[in-house]
Amino acid sequence: MRDVAVIGAGKTAFGSFPDRDLRSLAVEAGEKCFRDAGVWPSQVESFYLGNFAGPSFTGQSHLAPYVSTALGMTGIPSTRVEDACASSGSAFFQAWREVASGMSDVVMVVGVEKMTSQTTARTTEILAAAGDMGTEGRAGATFPALFAMIARRHMHQFGTKPEHLAAVAVKNHENGAENPEAHMRKVITMEQALTARPIADPLRLYDCSLISDGAAAVILAPRDRAREFTDQPARILGIAQASDYVALDQKQDITTFPALRAAAQRAYSMAGVGPGDIRFAELHDCFTIAEIVALEDLGFVPRGCGGFFSAEGKTRRDGSLPINLSGGLKSKGHPVGATGVGQICDVVKQLRAGREMGLAQNLGGSGATCVVSILAA
Repeated sequence: MRDVAVIGAGKTAFGSFPDRDLRSLAVEAGEKCFRDAGVWPSQVESFYLGNFAGPSFTGQSHLAPYVSTALGMTGIPSTRVEDACASSGSAFFQAWREVASGMSDVVMVVGVEKMTSQTTARTTEILAAAGDMGTEGRAGATFPALFAMIARRHMHQFGTKPEHLAAVAVKNHENGAENPEAHMRKVITMEQALTARPIADPLRLYDCSLISDGAAAVILAPRDRAREFTDQPARILGIAQASDYVALDQKQDITTFPALRAAAQRAYSMAGVGPGDIRFAELHDCFTIAEIVALEDLGFVPRGCGGFFSAEGKTRRDGSLPINLSGGLKSKGHPVGATGVGQICDVVKQLRAGREMGLAQNLGGSGATCVVSILAA
């Protein structure tokens, strides 16, 4: 397997864009990526699109060639990958495998979602289909309810407190306020987080990520060719994808995600590093409890200590392990099909700014899919 690098990255802003459609968002991100990489569409040998529910949100199917041809690419394989909120993280993994195996040299990945074309109720229904519709769906469970159960059990088992969840929200909003491309550039206080409208006990409004439109794109190439295109490539040191049961009730312990632990172990092994070598990370904070569990499953802190670690300020911008410098899904936004590649773009941006080794963790559903990527300059 060859060493692989990210040679270009581009994103749209994340937000609510009633005058934009899915394809225009994907094209904007793709064109930014082409310019950043110094690559022409004719040089791309294969294309992957990460998208969760474009047909449900927009009525358009056959999305991969729908996007790739709009970006000027014809005659190449164009493949859509769907893995719930980990769709574009999974697409990134497939692109990496294609380049690492030697099958192709220049591969593009775009992640996109257009969510605000539907009502909040319909959006919640669409997202719920990433769970087990035969059990959870029949019972009326949505993802706020499922992650509320995870949070409640974590509180029971480890003493995690609402203040710990709120600390995650406050920190991510603080970071998002510094990100000009974030959906919600709004600083919040602990009091606001703790007294916000209840959504699913113990989760409140600021514990939940946003319904967003947006797109992100990256281009991959073999490391030994990367400098033909750019003077600031980002090396993919380790990457892994793992899966687990879709339904929450099939998991032995809902306070941990086995797919996350498995993907992390493989990614660390491939990179030849451990949790202590990571200097910053973009974690999948679809709900504040998800960031806390990820801190533990990635080995950054012992089991049950993620909430306390967050409340102590260790994950803040000036902390020992900055988490979600972009604002995370909580503040930056969560256009689900774009999130995984968006995280890679955010890690690349930080590496170019001088930070050292970074990690991206992209989760699908209530932990049924997870992709962990480790990158360095």
